[in-house]
Amino acid sequence: MGFLIAVGILLLVVLIIVVINIKIVPQAKTYVIERLGAYRATWDTGLHVLIPVIDRVAKQVSMKEQVADFDPQPVITKDNVTMQIDTVVFFQITDPKLFAYGVEQPLKAIENLTATTLRNIIGDLELDHTLTSRDTINAKVRSILDEATDPWGIKINRVELKNIKPPAEIQDAMEKQMKAERERREAILRAEGEKASAVLVAEGKKESQILAAEAEKQAAILHAEAEREARIRRAEGEAEALRKINDAEAYAIRVINEAAPSEEFLTLKKLEALGTVADGQATKVIIPSDLQGIVGLVNSVTEAK
Repeated sequence: MGFLIAVGILLLVVLIIVVINIKIVPQAKTYVIERLGAYRATWDTGLHVLIPVIDRVAKQVSMKEQVADFDPQPVITKDNVTMQIDTVVFFQITDPKLFAYGVEQPLKAIENLTATTLRNIIGDLELDHTLTSRDTINAKVRSILDEATDPWGIKINRVELKNIKPPAEIQDAMEKQMKAERERREAILRAEGEKASAVLVAEGKKESQILAAEAEKQAAILHAEAEREARIRRAEGEAEALRKINDAEAYAIRVINEAAPSEEFLTLKKLEALGTVADGQATKVIIPSDLQGIVGLVNSVTEAK
């Protein structure tokens, strides 16, 4: 009975040891396995069994992309301005074995390497260039870190300058400069607006004057055309009146000719016409060529009375 109990206990211990040494590697993780203190294998996702006492899990490595946010580091620019720069590094482990045995405290190593790289790059740049060249600095730091961490089984995917903090007096000067620049731009925009307004007003006056001159021109043309039309109508009326007078005179002459008046009658009519001419306002008097005959006729008439 005691033997059976001992065997049962032994089997239970063996079962417990076996269960303890069964390892399930989750997704996106790998286990670095050592056998008797030496690297043995790298386990990927799945079920694995350790040999008790001989094998052990030396390191559990995450294969996900990781983010390291480092504290601000003091750097000095080419123009001797000291400022604080904090960085964010995105990295991923590509070789668990190199990561486990390549460097002690990999994150600390990356942080120190990032700080020294920033100092080397920023030391060749002036302050203004540093503030406007973040993308260039990010690319240079990433390239240098990726090359340096490759023997550690680490891939640097991206480096970002999270914040750049110049000294307080530099920030104050920059704010004043930005304020002055904004005021200058505002003054330029205001001047351009006033100029555009003045141009529009001048163009409006010009257009108004042109339209007024055009109106006067059209009015003068219409007046001249009206006067010309009136003159034409008057001339046509006078011509029509003369034509009718001529027709009347011609008719009178024709009637007189048909009546065959005597010479004495014609002479008397001439005397009447002469008297009418003498009573008028004319400055010239036309004397008929047969004046002597007319006088004789008058004497004859007088003697007959």
